[in-house]
This record gives sequence, structure tokens and C-alpha cells, in this order.
Amino acid sequence: MASVKLEDCSQTLELNVNIKDEEEEEKIGKSVNHGEHVETFSTSREQQQEDHRTKRSHHCPHCGEIFPILSKLEMHLKIHTGDNLYSCTDCGKSFKTSRSLTVHQRTHTGETPYSCSECGKSFSQQSNLKTHQRIHKGEKPYSCSDCGVSFSGLDTLKTHKRIHTGEKPYSCSDCGKTFSQLVHLNAHQRIHTGKKPYSCSDCGKSFSQQSSLKSHYRIHTGEKPYSCSDCGKCFTTSSAINVHQRTHTGEKPYFCSDCGRSFSRLNTLNCHQLIHTGQKPYFCSDCGKNFSLQSSLKSHQPIHTGEKPYACSDCGKSFSRQGSLKSHQRIHTREALLLC
Repeated sequence: MASVKLEDCSQTLELNVNIKDEEEEEKIGKSVNHGEHVETFSTSREQQQEDHRTKRSHHCPHCGEIFPILSKLEMHLKIHTGDNLYSCTDCGKSFKTSRSLTVHQRTHTGETPYSCSECGKSFSQQSNLKTHQRIHKGEKPYSCSDCGVSFSGLDTLKTHKRIHTGEKPYSCSDCGKTFSQLVHLNAHQRIHTGKKPYSCSDCGKSFSQQSSLKSHYRIHTGEKPYSCSDCGKCFTTSSAINVHQRTHTGEKPYFCSDCGRSFSRLNTLNCHQLIHTGQKPYFCSDCGKNFSLQSSLKSHQPIHTGEKPYACSDCGKSFSRQGSLKSHQRIHTREALLLC
């Protein structure tokens, strides 16, 4: 250590200066001759660190992106070369990283190592768990710029935005119908394949969609969670109560394009339109007669079976058709009027 005296305005300041550090700083800008070649040294600590970083950085020859670690560059290069070194032994799909393969293989094994501490639900990817946990926290950081609705996950927002754009990127290879969500396409394709992977543990009936199975379970449990605010009547599904409420509102949102008649139910409109087309898709396997309505076919079939499921409560006489029973019951009504 050395003592250096500086005079300023008749005041003497004594500073302790580390000579070694001082000498290092003085090297900035100094030159050293090597024969006829002159090199300039820039040896400040900041510059030394920058030089060190530059030496350690790895540049992509294709796009110029810089990586601090060589392994990161090697992984990145696969984007340009198209190399997929990690293949799934179950389905043959290839991946650029071993981690991507590990995550993918969980689709075959069913492994879900990340579980929610709040509700116990488990996930195959940590990112999916983090998105799920926002449900418990009430966090919805992603909002729609068109309508302002907020979502807990970015993917959910992207899917929602298709409502505004009308985008339907998923199309059925069998009929060409398009969908905004992949899950809706997968559910639709079961119409063509006939696949019904969801089975009722009580009666064994199978369904193509899990939501249909949940609604069906209520038949066994007797649960009717949807109640009408006008009359108190309860229903097993939300769609059933929506249709019912039209009896109070008088709403008939389905219009026939041929005659303008309106209906409260879509299936009623579809049946009505067969009058205009002349189509009769329901036929009797016994006599070959065709019917436009399935209910008409069911009424016809007892002619062949001899079944008479409609019995008169007054005299016990049975009929094959409900219409015939109603006609018969008028006899008892007239008799009752005459007696009065």
C-alpha cells in the first residue's frame, strides 16, 4: 500500500490507493510493439467480462441466434436440420429432445406425476398443473381483446378467440365438417367410427361422449339438478330445461325455410321438414312400409306383433294404437253425459 497526497484549495487529502489495482487501470490504452505489429490492450474488468462472454457464446450459422452453452446450440440446430433423434417405441413419433419424448410417453403410460395440493387432480405436465392451480386462486391473467372475458390459460384464450374470428382449423376427413376445437372433432369422429368408449357401470350402456354418460347416470341416481324458475319442474340436463322454458316464454327459434312455420325444438323442425322433402327414412322390417317419423313406425309395428299396449281404464279393452284408444274413450265420455 502507498500514501498519496493531493492538494486542492489548500486542503490536503490522504488516500490509500491499492497500487496493484492502479497499475491494472493504467494499462488501458497502452500499446505493446511486436515487431512491426502494434496491439492495443483494453483490460478494464467490464471489457474483460464482455470479451469472456463473446468467447463463450455459440452462434447459429443458419439464423445467427446466440447461445451461452454449446449443448443449447446443438439442440437448436435440430430446428434447421429437421433431426429428430428421440423416437417413441410405442407409436414411432420422433422428438428433438429426450425431455419432449419423456413427456409424450406419459400419453401411453397414463403417468401423471404432478398433482394439485388443493383437489388432488394430477397432470402429465408441470405447466398444466400451474394452469390448473389458477382455478383455485381465481387467477385469470389472459383476457380477450374483443369481449373482455378472462381465462386462466393462454390456450383457452386462443380457443375462445375462434368464436370471434370464426376459425375452425379442425376438419373431419370423413364428411368435411369443421370444428374450432380438437376435442369436438374427436367426439364427432365417433359418429363415423361408431366408437363408444364411455360405459355405464350400472347398466352397461355405452356413449361416445363423457358428458352424455354423466347425464345418463342421473337416470340411475334420480338426480335432477336443473329446476325451472317458473314452475319448479326439475330436469337431468341443461338442454332439457332450456327446451322446457320455451313453454313459458313461447319462444320458437327454429324456422322452416319452406313454409315459415316455427318450432320450439330442433328435432321437431327436422321431422316437419320431411313433409316438404317427402323423405321417409323409417321402414317396417315386416312389410316394408315407409314412414317419415319414427313414432309413426312404432305405432304401426303392433299390427304385425299383435301387441296392444294401450288399455282403457274404464272397461279394460286394449288397442295397438294410442289414437284408437282415445277414439274408444269417447264412448265412455258420451255415456257419462247421457247419464247426467
